[in-house]
Amino acid sequence: MLQRRKYKYEEQEQLIPLINEIRRDHPRMSARDIYLKLHPSSMGRDQFERFCMDNGYRIKQLKNYRVTTNSLGVTRFPNLIKEIEVTGVNQVFVSDITYFDIEDKTYYVTLIMDLFNREIVGYSASDNLRTEDTTIPALYRVITERGKANLREAIFHSDGGGQYYSNDFKKITRELGMKNSMTEEKVYENSHAERLNGVIKNNYLYPYGPTNLKSLKRELIRAVYMYNTGKPHKALKKQTPANYLKNKIVDNEDNSSSYLPLPTIHNNHYLKEVISNKKVNVI
Repeated sequence: MLQRRKYKYEEQEQLIPLINEIRRDHPRMSARDIYLKLHPSSMGRDQFERFCMDNGYRIKQLKNYRVTTNSLGVTRFPNLIKEIEVTGVNQVFVSDITYFDIEDKTYYVTLIMDLFNREIVGYSASDNLRTEDTTIPALYRVITERGKANLREAIFHSDGGGQYYSNDFKKITRELGMKNSMTEEKVYENSHAERLNGVIKNNYLYPYGPTNLKSLKRELIRAVYMYNTGKPHKALKKQTPANYLKNKIVDNEDNSSSYLPLPTIHNNHYLKEVISNKKVNVI
């Protein structure tokens, strides 16, 4: 019962930024049509419509919705990046979950970007909003890409989605020694991650034309590679993320024994793993 309540709350919290994103793309889409698009598993159509109305999602009316705590004892994190100067890799990671439509089916893409060189270092695609299918597999890719010791003291910044402060996700960031950070005043404070969502979806995934979840996962790998190695950025002096980082040494620690494949993650065995303090060269 507690597990079901926890997932219900996590999904409802993530619905807020997703509904805002849909309303930004489709300004006059009704709550019923949004329900048909997202089809949340934690509530039926009528309950979803009440959820939208209660939180100000009537046509041409958007209300800032923010929860500080709930009956499960969940609290929000402060915004740690408001006035920070990013001077190197592995200092600040930003993340967001976005929706992706294939015909009449909606999927979810989670992206994690290193704010210093705009490189996508974590990603996942799923057909649901569960933490174990969204933020956790994306974070494990970051561990594989950058190495555990290099993530200590790094800031992980996100919106208010429940997948970013679930107990399972917090357990991993705590063992890594990462600092959790969240938006505070506005839903769309996570601007870097939100722009990245649009670029990956509109410039890569939709043109690639995946037809199901399996092909979406395959094309997401392709999109991330092309973005990291082929897209120049003004903020990077017109270099790609990979080229901008080329002269910096990153010790990609061998995490093969501790990186858990998706089937293992789904069985929650990752919760039994203690992240080691294996020595690597910290950047």
